[in-house]
Amino acid sequence: MSSNLQFSSSSGEPRVTSLSEIDGQDLKVLIEAALTWLKTNQQTVNALNVFPVPDGDTGTNMLLTMQAAFNEIQNSGERNVGKMAHAIAQGALLGARGNSGVILSQLWRGFARSMDSQENMNAQILVNALKEGRVTAYKGVVRPVEGTILTVAKDISIAAETSNAKTNDILQILENMVSEADLSVQRTPDLLPILKQAGVVDSGGKGLFYLFEGMLRFLKGQPLESAEVSVKPLSAINLSNAMEKIEPGQDFEWVIDFRPNEELDSNKFYNDLSKIGTSIQIGEGEGMYRMHIHVPDKNRDLPLEFISKMGTILNWTGENLVAQMEKQQTYSQPVKINLAPVVPGQIGVVVVSPGMGISRIFASLGVSAIVEGGQTMNPSTEEIVKAFENLPTDKIIILPNNKNIILAAQAATTVTLKKAVVVPSKSVPQGLSAMLRLEPDVDLEHIAADMTRALQDVETGEVTVATRTVEMNGVNVEAGQVIALLNGNLVEAASSIDEACLGLLAKANTADRERITLFYGENISRNEINRIVDKIRAAYPTHEIEVHEGGQPHYQFIISIE
Repeated sequence: MSSNLQFSSSSGEPRVTSLSEIDGQDLKVLIEAALTWLKTNQQTVNALNVFPVPDGDTGTNMLLTMQAAFNEIQNSGERNVGKMAHAIAQGALLGARGNSGVILSQLWRGFARSMDSQENMNAQILVNALKEGRVTAYKGVVRPVEGTILTVAKDISIAAETSNAKTNDILQILENMVSEADLSVQRTPDLLPILKQAGVVDSGGKGLFYLFEGMLRFLKGQPLESAEVSVKPLSAINLSNAMEKIEPGQDFEWVIDFRPNEELDSNKFYNDLSKIGTSIQIGEGEGMYRMHIHVPDKNRDLPLEFISKMGTILNWTGENLVAQMEKQQTYSQPVKINLAPVVPGQIGVVVVSPGMGISRIFASLGVSAIVEGGQTMNPSTEEIVKAFENLPTDKIIILPNNKNIILAAQAATTVTLKKAVVVPSKSVPQGLSAMLRLEPDVDLEHIAADMTRALQDVETGEVTVATRTVEMNGVNVEAGQVIALLNGNLVEAASSIDEACLGLLAKANTADRERITLFYGENISRNEINRIVDKIRAAYPTHEIEVHEGGQPHYQFIISIE
């Protein structure tokens, strides 16, 4: 019999003591619980980034994917668990963002496929669904890598099957699944050396753990909106995203450094702060703590009052976020981009671009549609499809221009009737190199193959600021240092942007190349750009050097070396 579950974030008492089967409405409630708990722990998952760069967005991608899945079923009264599962899978597929989100959508796709139109789900059906989910997800990745979300999904499936040999109680099986998921996540660094090198567990696997743990916590009546607090090093608190999006109730931002009067209970401290505001981050170092929080105007003075009672305030800053956002919007001018027209029978190209300047360059090379996205802002499958669905041609090439968008782009080709092909560009320079091979009237497969070959004609450099201290690839990085990546690999840590750029170019064997193109980001001044470019010209006097506005966030420079 179905348990007739009703969602609430906490109850204090177990909702069930055993569970023999669930129907579609019960599954919807469990999905909402999973979504809520993942949202609570979103930043914890984001922080598990291998590279010390400001783009740890796995938690965000998985959350948005699950939010899309839940939106698909939120108002559904369907009690058939198989039909409900298919709706979840469809929502997840269209809303999938990033590699972790696409793999998650494939897990749900296999889960749903195994149930078809089952009225209710018992323990055996659950086991079969989890098994088919893992099989589908593995098949969806060209080169599956162990030590990732795939491994955790496999271990969860095996744990369910093992438990089902002893019990038909779904609650007991779920407890064993969550326990094994936790252990599986802890083992990921032993399976994937780069995780051990970075000192983190796999972020996608951790996100999957939180989804199932959220379901279990709900059934046990445990709260879903109080995160397990992770205290970071002071330097790892990333405040650069504050102005990207100001949500309702985030009127004022505080950053307060203090020395507590007694040992700090991090979980209680976080929970007390959550009653005041949102966007809470906690850092520790050298006997002091740093607290970051956004509060509504009515609570403007509460953070200072609260912290002053806990210890000695050493330093503080406060910013009116709403006023800053209004100022940004006042000076923001809309920019029109003229996209290339396409007629029936021609090839239309859709690209993902991280900045307005880069978008203008792509437009000048003949793209027909542009999707905003890149580091920290991976577009969904549905957003990519919408970009080209209304183009008057059935021949489409997609340039994702980011390794974490390739799977979503490939998923887009499966939900359209058009002939869509992905040219797997991993960077903006690769995408621009591919566009130089475009001939709109030539055979689609031929041009796609030619554009794919062009990806090897260019090397990509990226310069940004490290978000944490780490040793990787023989490079010692301190949080706050400028770092450089060459073709996605960390190669340089420096005290200045110009030093990082020159170190990057040296490691790219630029002396053997002919052209250096720099795309500058939104967070670097024109004077600094000119100074750095002058140094590069002096170091490479015989090279052709171009400088363009990129407009990308977080990365001071994206560099193309040809």
